[in-house]
Amino acid sequence: MLLAEILTNRSLSDESAVVGLSKAIQLSVAPVFLLTSLTGLLGMFTTRLARIIDRTRFIQEAYERSDLAQAKRLRETLEMQRRRTFLINRAILRTTITALLVSGVVAVMFISAVAALDLAAIVVPVFVLAMSALIVGLVLFLLEVQLAIGQNPRRYY
Repeated sequence: MLLAEILTNRSLSDESAVVGLSKAIQLSVAPVFLLTSLTGLLGMFTTRLARIIDRTRFIQEAYERSDLAQAKRLRETLEMQRRRTFLINRAILRTTITALLVSGVVAVMFISAVAALDLAAIVVPVFVLAMSALIVGLVLFLLEVQLAIGQNPRRYY
């Protein structure tokens, strides 16, 4: 009889561990989808940065071959490219910080569920901080896009 009770209790213990683990995985899924979208944003931001750098190189080469009248206009264009580079670089930084913080949230949530600890005091502020960093990154991206649009002649839009 004692053996049957021990096996039953062990079975219940194993079952509750599995339930806890599956709950931890369920809680971690939403932030993981956020991480996927963040990688898409980072890919787009780095592509924009590469295009800005390529255009800057082209303008620098034209600047070296230009006359005085054209050189002033090209210098202004290079300054605009420098501002765009700064903004997109900061957007990449903020979005990367967001991804790191969200990864930390996933880890803490998983540990919290598996170890049966209440770590909400850690999860909530870190997630709010992550969303704040994402907002700043998106605003910087918006500013960079506005600068890019301002560089193009009005006849294109």
